[in-house]
Amino acid sequence: MKVKFLGTRGYIKPKSNRHRVHTSTLFAYRGKRVMIDCGESWLGKIRNLKPHAIVITHPHPDHVFGLKLGSPCPVYATAQAWKKMKKFPIQKEFHRVLQPRRAEKIEGITFEAFPVVHSVLAPAVGYRISAGKVVLFYVPDVVRISNRTSAFSGIRAYIGDGAAMTRPLIRYKKRGQLIGHASIETQLGWCRKERVREMIVTHCGSAIVGGNKGDVQRKLQSLGHEYGVRVEIAHDGMERLLR
Repeated sequence: MKVKFLGTRGYIKPKSNRHRVHTSTLFAYRGKRVMIDCGESWLGKIRNLKPHAIVITHPHPDHVFGLKLGSPCPVYATAQAWKKMKKFPIQKEFHRVLQPRRAEKIEGITFEAFPVVHSVLAPAVGYRISAGKVVLFYVPDVVRISNRTSAFSGIRAYIGDGAAMTRPLIRYKKRGQLIGHASIETQLGWCRKERVREMIVTHCGSAIVGGNKGDVQRKLQSLGHEYGVRVEIAHDGMERLLR
């Protein structure tokens, strides 16, 4: 399975040559291409990518506003996400509803949605993705993953949230509801506990996008060494062939 990071920037003001476009990733397998998330950076540009399907993690602007003019292909999202996108001019025949924890094959690639804690108003999911012998878990915005042990079981790599390096960006709503982003360090701890050996960082925040590249790389490598996890920061246009 080939993974191409179309965009790796979070919903932040800073930009860099490596992180200019809102987070979106293309998964390709046996000639089929499935795009995860389509933020406002992609408005009017989706057709150039020629995806066979688009899968949504949650309905925040940097993940769905590229669809405000419609979609050239089927769009898969949870019922909660579709409620937030109901005014988008997406053809009815392109509406596909995903049920949490029910695996569905999309263009030859299997996606299983796992509910995650991130936003109260825009409930999010991460995806366990499998094609052939390769299994990944992908979640660009996350505080906590429900059923994490099941989500991470036997995965080749974890693709996770780069909004914060070591200090989580978390707020609390009424009744103790969490909102925001776990730190990369916290996620490396998840990987260590679940015996996942590789993490790829996307949805990069200000510390990465606006920081000194060398300093950021050294800090991440140090954290990776501490937790025993190989860690890499994705950048716009980066491709990986995972076997």
